[in-house]
Amino acid sequence: MAYDHLFVDTWGWLVLADRETPAFNSAAKVRRVYFEERRALVTTDYVLDETITRLFAARPFTRARKFFDGILESQKLGQVIIEWITAERFRVAYDLRLRFRDKPRVSFTDLTSFVVMRELGIRDALTADAHFNQAGFGFRTLP
Repeated sequence: MAYDHLFVDTWGWLVLADRETPAFNSAAKVRRVYFEERRALVTTDYVLDETITRLFAARPFTRARKFFDGILESQKLGQVIIEWITAERFRVAYDLRLRFRDKPRVSFTDLTSFVVMRELGIRDALTADAHFNQAGFGFRTLP
């Protein structure tokens, strides 16, 4: 199955959570285009784990909660799809970890994201993380 959707990495969520971030306007524009075209944002439970940790550490509780509750509400509306890292996906990501021995700085969360993106046929990612380009899977980083 191939999605014509956008994968959102931790960087993307954190930028969308902070209007003061220089990349906010361009990231929000990308999100708006996908929503207008009725294409969902796809993320994983691992990405959301990182997002929650960093969001609540950096923002006032009320703002962090409001933003994250918005993600969950968007999931109910079908605008956000949360993919879960199953045992099989974990194993494939670990195999990538072993294969990418020359890239020790690629996080395991990124590896699980690569697995999901490849499995679902997603090419575009809302991230500034260069590892998505360096992985060699033809991913395109936005904005």
